[in-house]
Amino acid sequence: MRKKSKEKVTTIFHTEFREDLSYWIKVDRKTAIKILELVEAIVRNPFEGIGKPEPLRYLGNGVWSRRITQEHRLVYVVKDDQINFVQCRYHY
Repeated sequence: MRKKSKEKVTTIFHTEFREDLSYWIKVDRKTAIKILELVEAIVRNPFEGIGKPEPLRYLGNGVWSRRITQEHRLVYVVKDDQINFVQCRYHY
């Protein structure tokens, strides 16, 4: 599924992702804004763009990460027309 399309994409934000984002909003708003920019970019194109998208093959098919900072990564899973945002703090 490496296509750019204008189809509707379902986004799911896992509990851990929401908790991580809440943490960043309290601790470092600049990082929280970067995460939201990454989410927008991922919804537009899950496989290309900012944050150096990288497939995490050893974690399963469709699992990707993007760099938030040198230490932290945003991890998401792409399946058909659905994107699951898993975490946005620490490494995978």
